[in-house]
Amino acid sequence: MTLEGELVPVTPMRAAIARRMTESKQQAPHFYVSAEIETDALAATLAEEGGRAGVRIGATAGLVRAAAIALRAHPRVNSVWTDDGLLQVRDVNVGVAIALPDGLIAPAVLGAGELDLAATGRALADLVERARAKKLRGSEMTDATFTLSNLGMFGVSQFSAIVTPPQVAILATGRSLPRLLPSPDGPRTAAVMTATLSVDHRALDGADAAAFLDTFREAVEAPESLVRTDDLREEAKA
Repeated sequence: MTLEGELVPVTPMRAAIARRMTESKQQAPHFYVSAEIETDALAATLAEEGGRAGVRIGATAGLVRAAAIALRAHPRVNSVWTDDGLLQVRDVNVGVAIALPDGLIAPAVLGAGELDLAATGRALADLVERARAKKLRGSEMTDATFTLSNLGMFGVSQFSAIVTPPQVAILATGRSLPRLLPSPDGPRTAAVMTATLSVDHRALDGADAAAFLDTFREAVEAPESLVRTDDLREEAKA
C-alpha cells in the first residue's frame, strides 16, 4: 500500500515524550483506580479564597493543593523508583501537565506540600507562564515526585494517564458534571468529577492507591483543609 501526504518531522520534545512513555508502559506494570468526587464546595472555596487573597485560583490549583495534602498523608505515593529500591522523597513536588504547541511537559510546583491554597494558585500561575515562555528552572523539570494531569478545561470527562518515570503514580482528572445523587432527604444534584490514579504496581498496591485517592477525595469535598495553614506551620516546626 502506498500512502501519500506530508511528513511532519518529530521534534526533540516529541521524541523525548515518545521515549519516556514507551519506557514507562514497557517497564512499569500499570493499574488504575478511579473515584467520583463532588466539587461544588471546592468551586465555592476557590472563588471565596481567591477574592480574599486578590488572586484568581483555578480548579487545577485546588487539585494540586489537595494532591499535596494526600501525598503528605501517604508518603509511599510521593516516591520515585530506583534500581536500589523505592525512594520516599521528603519534599512534595507536584508536577502539572501543561500542553505547549510542540508537546506536553509536566514541570513541578516545588515544595507544594508547604503551600496554602492561595500560594499554590500563585505558584501554578507563575509556573504556567514561565513554561510557555520557556523560562523554567532545571529542578522544575527534573524533581517532580508526582504528577497531576487535568483535562477538565477541554471538556474531557474521564481518562487515564501514563506514569512519568521514575515517579510511581499520576492523577488524571476530568471536568465536573451534574449528577443526581441519593441523600437522606431525597435525591439531590451535585457537580461530580472523576479522578483516576494510574499506579506503578512494582512500587504500590491497590490498597495504597485507594487510601491515597480517598484522602484526595476528602480534601476536595471538605476544602477547608485546603485553606487551613495550621498543619503547614506545625510541620515547619517539626
